[in-house]
Amino acid sequence: MKKVLGVYSAPRPHWVGDGFPVRSMFGYDSHGKHLSPFLLLDYAGPAQFAPAARPRGVGQHPHRGFETVTIVYQGEVDHRDSTGAGGHIGPGDVQWMTAAGGILHEEFHSEAFTRQGGALEMVQLWVNLPARDKMSAPGYQTLLNRDIPSVALPDGAGQVRVIAGEFDGHRGPAQTHTPMNVWDVRLNQQGVATFDVPEGHTLALVVLRGTVMVNGAEIVREAQLVHLERDGTQVQVEANNDATLLLLSGEPIDEPIVGYGPFVMNSDAEIRQAIDDFNRGRFGQMTH
Repeated sequence: MKKVLGVYSAPRPHWVGDGFPVRSMFGYDSHGKHLSPFLLLDYAGPAQFAPAARPRGVGQHPHRGFETVTIVYQGEVDHRDSTGAGGHIGPGDVQWMTAAGGILHEEFHSEAFTRQGGALEMVQLWVNLPARDKMSAPGYQTLLNRDIPSVALPDGAGQVRVIAGEFDGHRGPAQTHTPMNVWDVRLNQQGVATFDVPEGHTLALVVLRGTVMVNGAEIVREAQLVHLERDGTQVQVEANNDATLLLLSGEPIDEPIVGYGPFVMNSDAEIRQAIDDFNRGRFGQMTH
């Protein structure tokens, strides 16, 4: 069994734009260096939005040096970026955007969701890129719910949606730059499951809903993060009530992490270059 290194509670929520009340479960300046290749995780909602005439969200902003992975549980989001790509994601869908050398994008509630209002709940995960890929061309993967394998756990314990990596012989649709698993896990009340990950991988569990017991010892509640050591290959999770969690495991990228807001590179010089490139319009243009 992998040893639990710590259980961390989400800080108070803050707003990203006017559309996403988020709790930052971890960031690259705190746990992110220990959770490589994962840099940051924001848990947005669950929040109720009243019907509105104008879509709420976050306007044009840059990214460089990593990938953003948006997993929607409730609500709908539209996005557009400076490569000319755009997309619409709803419950169960995932947007895997590779910012790499630089991208401008915006994310807003969809028009239908804006008109009707309702519950919004989503996660945005930042995944680091190795130095060799940080300045590659940006890209975009839309992973629709129907394309994400859902695998039943033994003894009716629940199910695992395999977004990235492999679980029980089922491969997730996400193309990744380094080896990792991103699993959307639903456990039924009293369900018990043991998960295997490769030796040496970072492992974190983020509990979004419900209460679970990890390795028969640590109680972990909603909006808490569990960090496990790299040694060992297994973690056991028992659900006290119906629970939703994300299991994140990955081969660490043992390279320097130097971050400044939406830029994550390997040196101060590369950060200064990113700021300069952004200011000079080298991230492309958003067309309206």
